[in-house]
Amino acid sequence: LPGLHVLAIAFTLEVSVGKTNTVMALNNSNVLLPCTFTTCIGFQDLVFTWYFNSTEMIYHGKIKSKASEPILVARNPRVEFVGSTTGKDNNISIVLKDVEFSDAGKYTCHVKNPKEKDAQHNATIFLTVVQKMVETDNTVTLIIVGVVGGLIGLLVLFMLVKRVVLFIIKKTQDGK
Repeated sequence: LPGLHVLAIAFTLEVSVGKTNTVMALNNSNVLLPCTFTTCIGFQDLVFTWYFNSTEMIYHGKIKSKASEPILVARNPRVEFVGSTTGKDNNISIVLKDVEFSDAGKYTCHVKNPKEKDAQHNATIFLTVVQKMVETDNTVTLIIVGVVGGLIGLLVLFMLVKRVVLFIIKKTQDGK
């Protein structure tokens, strides 16, 4: 149709807590709750908030632009901001200090970017608090790695012996 123009713009705000969304912490220790965000067109006056179990706000910050660090708006006294947004990664991670068993639960990192038509996105991480860390038994893993490594070593040895035998056969035939 003449005069009809369609303009498609893809805004995309991504929020991530890393490869795994579960974290285990030792009682009375400090624990890092990771969160990063990416945006295609940059950000301005971005707002980010951390929530505990979807309702309790534990950290609220604003970031004016890529060139500035976040400004604290409100926070729980046991929460410390440890991220940075002036580098390559837009890191808005926090550390929860002196973890208690009552801190176990769902932590949500929520980001709102006005530059992307108020696009909002969040990512969730689950915290488990334990009395002591349990040592994982890696015996089966070590056996599998040993067997696979041994097979690869035998294969390399076989190929090397084959190459030497073929070399000797060729030299003896060339000498005749």
